[in-house]
Amino acid sequence: MLEMLDEKMLCAQFCAQIKLHRRNNGMVLLETPFAYPDGDQYPIYLTETGAGGLRVSDGGHTLMHLSYENDVDKFFEGSRSILLNQIIAEQGVNYDGDNGQFYLECAPAKLSEAAFRLGQAITRVYDLTFLNRSRVASTFYDDLQEQISAFVSVEKVHKNYVVAGIPNADHYPVDFCIDGKNNQRLFLFGIPNRDKARLTTIFLQYFIQQRVEFDSMLVFENQEDIPRPDLARLSNVGGDMISSLNAEDDFRRKLLKRVA
Repeated sequence: MLEMLDEKMLCAQFCAQIKLHRRNNGMVLLETPFAYPDGDQYPIYLTETGAGGLRVSDGGHTLMHLSYENDVDKFFEGSRSILLNQIIAEQGVNYDGDNGQFYLECAPAKLSEAAFRLGQAITRVYDLTFLNRSRVASTFYDDLQEQISAFVSVEKVHKNYVVAGIPNADHYPVDFCIDGKNNQRLFLFGIPNRDKARLTTIFLQYFIQQRVEFDSMLVFENQEDIPRPDLARLSNVGGDMISSLNAEDDFRRKLLKRVA
């Protein structure tokens, strides 16, 4: 079978899937096999540059397509923003914030390479939709902080809080310390996985041994993912537990009970 393959046959197969559609406004639409998960093809637009080259862009359709089911602003915040900038840099693509377009410029002889690079970049940008609460711990803390901010004023929240007056305090940072009622500190920990559950257990045991005055709340990415022995040890030293960030009503009720 492999000996039957040759470059001419492959070129013919690839070329059969590539078409140019000229528009009245002078723009050319490049049709390729690239497609979003819902089957819509990537629109890749070609325009001339002043230097005699070509601009290859998505025409702003990538972000528009994402906006149907996502809050696009989140792609430019926190961990998602870091990953987006990494994709842009690795693929050699530019982003035009005024028009919401991903694009690159090339000589006409380099059009095929540029189209593939843009297509790969669009695919990787679209893959950022998988960075949701249930799949990636790196965005879990961004989402957790956002939800805390929805219920508590920012001046009452202290991120990466270090407890003063205890030995080696900087070794035991608290994800979020929130000023609670009657001057009671609420230590809130995010638990995205088993390792963080075990670490939080150690932290809370240490605070108790050092006679630190505090209340605690534990917010899981998915409590069902934590092994039962680890969950049992954590429940022995921790306070209220929130099974996931999707349990917003439970989170709000328990949080506001402790915060004025």
